[in-house]
Amino acid sequence: MDASGSLRIANVRIEGDSELRQVVIEEGVIRSIQRQDKNFAADLDAEGGLLVPSLVDPHVHLDAVLTEGFPAPNYSGTLIEGIERWSQRKPYLTEEDVITRAEEAIRWHMGQGVLKIRSHVDICDPNLTALKALITVRERVRDVVTLQLVAFPQDGIFCFPDGPELMDEAMRLGADVVGGIPHYEWTREDGIRDVEYAFKLAEKYDKPIDIHCDETDDDQSRFVETMAKLAYERGWGQRVTASHTTAMGSYNDAYAFKLIRILARSGMAIVANPLDNVVLQGRFDTYPKRRGMTRVKELMAAGVPVAAGHDSIMDPWYPLGTGSQLFVASMLAHVGQLTGTEELKQCFNSITYAGARVMGLEDYGVAEGKKADLVIFDVPSSTDAIRLLPRPRWVIAGGRVVASTPPVTTDVLWNGIEQRVSYLR
Repeated sequence: MDASGSLRIANVRIEGDSELRQVVIEEGVIRSIQRQDKNFAADLDAEGGLLVPSLVDPHVHLDAVLTEGFPAPNYSGTLIEGIERWSQRKPYLTEEDVITRAEEAIRWHMGQGVLKIRSHVDICDPNLTALKALITVRERVRDVVTLQLVAFPQDGIFCFPDGPELMDEAMRLGADVVGGIPHYEWTREDGIRDVEYAFKLAEKYDKPIDIHCDETDDDQSRFVETMAKLAYERGWGQRVTASHTTAMGSYNDAYAFKLIRILARSGMAIVANPLDNVVLQGRFDTYPKRRGMTRVKELMAAGVPVAAGHDSIMDPWYPLGTGSQLFVASMLAHVGQLTGTEELKQCFNSITYAGARVMGLEDYGVAEGKKADLVIFDVPSSTDAIRLLPRPRWVIAGGRVVASTPPVTTDVLWNGIEQRVSYLR
C-alpha cells in the first residue's frame, strides 16, 4: 500500500462468487481480480471477508446534521414541528457552523463505509449560507468522497419570498441537482408549478432532478405522476429521482397499480428514507398506524430503481443516527417486509448500485477497470452485513485505506470456561 493508490488484497469474498479472490489495485483503479493464489503477497488479508463497492447515501441533509435540540427540541417528533424547529435554527447558521457539522457527519459516513453522498441543501435563505458552506466542503473532500448538492426549497418555491430566484441563484452558484417540494406549496396548482419549474431549471443548467415528492400521508398528494409524465415525455428518466413518495403507501390499490406502471415506463428512480419516514409519517393515525413508507416491494418488483437514504442525522426531524447505511438497509427490510432471500439482496442493492444509479455514478462497482472505492466487511455475505450491522474492517478510497475498524470480539463465560462468541453460522 502506498500513496499512489496501489494496494494488494487477499482472500476476499465477492457476493455470488464461491471462491476467494485476490485483488490488485494500481493508481487507484482495480487492475485485476483473480482466484486466490497462496503465494500472493498482500497488503491486506480479508480472511474471507466481503468486498463491496463503497456504500452510497443518496439522500441526506448535511446542512442540518447535528443540530438536534438547538434552539429547542422537537417535542412532538412530527415532520411539521421539525420544519418549524429548523426555521428557528436557520438564523444561527454561519458558513463555519455548517462546515464543521457537515464534515463531522461525513467522517461518520466514511467510518461506516459511505464514500458517495447526495445532500439536499435548504436554499430558502436570501444569503444561501448553507449552500456556500457545502460547496466549500464538496471541494475539501473531493479526493475521498463524492458529494453532490441538491438545491432544496424546504419552505417551498412559490410560497417563499423570491423562491424561484433563489433556486436559480443556487444553481448558478454550483448546486449539482435541482430539487423541489410540491406537496408543501399552498395549492395543488402551485405544486404542479413547483415540479414544472424544477424541470425548466434542470434544462437551463443541464442538471439532474431530485424532488422531495408527496412526503405526506395525504392520499390526494399525487405530484409524482407529474414528475413521471415529464420524465417520460422528455426522455429524462435516468436523470430524475423522486424522494420519499410516502403518500404512495396511502393510495388506493387501483391508482397505485397504474402509477407504478407509469413510473417504470418513465425510467425514473425512487429514494426511500425509512429511518425518518417510519417515525414522521402516520402521526395523524390512531390504530392501525400506517408504516409511513412508499411501496418499496411493489416498485422493486416492477423494475423501478429504489435506493435508500439516511435522510437525517441528529437533526430536528430525527434525533438518532450514525451515518450507517447498513442500518438504513435493515430498516428498509423490516418496514418494507423485504426478508425473502432475493429481497434482502435488493435491500443491500438500495445502498450500493441503486444509490449509484440515482447519483449517476458511472465508475462504480467491483470489477476490473473500476475506481477502487471499496469496503471490506468481516462477514461472508450482504445478508450477514444487514443482519449484524458491522462497521467496515477497511474503507478504501482510490486505492488508499481511509478508515478502519479493528475486529470486534465478544467472550462469554460458559460453564466456567471463557468462549469466543461468533454470530456467523
